[in-house]
Amino acid sequence: MLLKDKTAIISGASRGIGRAIALELAKQGCNIAFNYLKSQAEAESLEAELAALDVKAKATQVDIKDFAAVSVWVEETKATFGGLDILVNNAGIIRDKALALMSPDDWHEVINTNLGGAFNLTRAAVITFIKQKKGDIVNITSVTGVTGMPRQSNYAASKAGIIGFTRSLAQELAPYNIRVNAVAPGFIDTDMTQGLKQEYKDEIIRNIPLARFGKSQDVAKTVKFLLSNASSYITGQTIIIDGGMSLV
Repeated sequence: MLLKDKTAIISGASRGIGRAIALELAKQGCNIAFNYLKSQAEAESLEAELAALDVKAKATQVDIKDFAAVSVWVEETKATFGGLDILVNNAGIIRDKALALMSPDDWHEVINTNLGGAFNLTRAAVITFIKQKKGDIVNITSVTGVTGMPRQSNYAASKAGIIGFTRSLAQELAPYNIRVNAVAPGFIDTDMTQGLKQEYKDEIIRNIPLARFGKSQDVAKTVKFLLSNASSYITGQTIIIDGGMSLV
């Protein structure tokens, strides 16, 4: 097992890509702490599924925008699991709208959740990583943060910020043997994309060289690679998982 007896803290893992990442890491022997905001039933279901893989698992209701609450969550995780080795910043929301119609709340809610949440969790965990001179961080960004997307200026700004955050932090933490990388999914078959109209999906697929949406497992397996010794000389990078869409 690649990650046996390690402990990962993952934001927003109750469903979608976060859930797939949690399960993939657990299959490699990693203990999992994750938060949720509203999806208690889904969180409890995942907690049970993880425990069935013979690892420790704990779901905690935490608003990723609340720095104090996130800090308490990190300390409780360390106490419960006996340490912390891995951080995955996955939590994210969308509030898609043309900028001319976008309210300040639409803007700030996305920025504070997607980018601010990554700051909150990383800031709360990084001192532990620095003290122990080891740790791995993977940030989930988006191809939208690389290419941009109409009606997603708030989301694109938050995800582009994650890429800059990753590159800067990788340089800052490398002397402490801490690697920081990012994964930028394109269109992945999750709850977030299942609500799209079929005509729009068909239009998107025409612009993807591999002619299909990706799966959550495609992202999860890449995260696993970035957390394994197989990627020990990789830091500060953003791996795009989009079926070639950003090449078009």
